[in-house]
Amino acid sequence: MSADETGSFQLVEEYGPAWSPGVFERGTDGPLVILAGVDGSPTAMRAGAYAAGLARRQHSRLVLVYVAAPSLWAGMSPGPAAAAQEQLFDELITDLRTQIQERAAEIQVPVTFAVRRGDAFVELRDAATEIHADMVVVGASEQAGHRLIGSVASRLVRSGRWPVTVVP
Repeated sequence: MSADETGSFQLVEEYGPAWSPGVFERGTDGPLVILAGVDGSPTAMRAGAYAAGLARRQHSRLVLVYVAAPSLWAGMSPGPAAAAQEQLFDELITDLRTQIQERAAEIQVPVTFAVRRGDAFVELRDAATEIHADMVVVGASEQAGHRLIGSVASRLVRSGRWPVTVVP
């Protein structure tokens, strides 16, 4: 993995056909760049599939972002817990990469897969801003505690920067 000049991207890979915005056509002037957050959870994978279908229909570029959010507990514990978490991240990234490569070739959508590290809301917000996303697609949170402190999806909606679709 490598970092860009700002150090925010851990990994960026391109799959599928080359993307070009194409010519303007009445009725198809929807989003040109769609960002979807994927983390391997069922709702995030449905969000990625929804975003891929939308990108295919709208001839858009699809950017899938995985945010490796280190656990507070792993960061405070000695080496073995942090190493185990890093191994888990690497395995998930490898699995996501394989699935994305297969689907990009299957549906013929240009896909960028990016890995970032940090807080999911902050990293998705920053990635969407950096790539000039026209919309953001995320899965609904399955954790009960997010009703109190707010999920990533609700925080993205409240930021009010782009249309956000939350997939159940």
